Amino acid sequence: MSISAALVKELRERTGAGMMDCKKALVETNGDLEKAIDFLREKGLAAAAKKSGRIAAEGIVESYIHAGGKIGVLLEVNCETDFVAKNEGFRNFVKDIAMHIAAAKPLFLTRDEVSQETIEHEKEILRAQALNEGKPANIVDKMVEGRVSKYFKENCLLEQEFVKDPDKTIETLVKEQIATIGENINIRRFVRWEMGEGLEKKVDNFVEEVMSQVNKG
Repeated sequence: MSISAALVKELRERTGAGMMDCKKALVETNGDLEKAIDFLREKGLAAAAKKSGRIAAEGIVESYIHAGGKIGVLLEVNCETDFVAKNEGFRNFVKDIAMHIAAAKPLFLTRDEVSQETIEHEKEILRAQALNEGKPANIVDKMVEGRVSKYFKENCLLEQEFVKDPDKTIETLVKEQIATIGENINIRRFVRWEMGEGLEKKVDNFVEEVMSQVNKG
């Protein structure tokens, strides 16, 4: 069914949950606002949203080196207490995120990190692609906006589909972890290196190699 933006906004204001989580909740409950609130509470997402404003100054830096040393990731994830930082479940969560970064190659943490210059450059390319496909000029801008949104989903870590469970985004995974441990969690920063990056070399499918390791985990 079609869910209006106004209804999604109202649910978001009442629960503090993310936009995509609100939309999913409304779809699952056929647009029933009260049932959608219950749905988010059952998933722990409404509670997670309330915790997201709390200061998270503890945490860990996790490293992941792909077999053979071809890809390396350093990731900082913060939580509120040292107790949680030492928790096995939290550490496994961070390790999963590091492995995801190795496989999915995000360029940014959130869309807020994408410069306006980069966005405009992408729009120019996407607009040219749409026109070359013979699309009518009056709908090209709308198509470009849709494709820019796809660009964010493909390149921003929090918006990417989790490699182990594509039904969830990394942002959803973070909120579920917040609900589980009862503390705010914040993915602060990451770096990803790929051996020989920027050099002319034989192209290997490192993503497939990493995914094979992920699937074994």
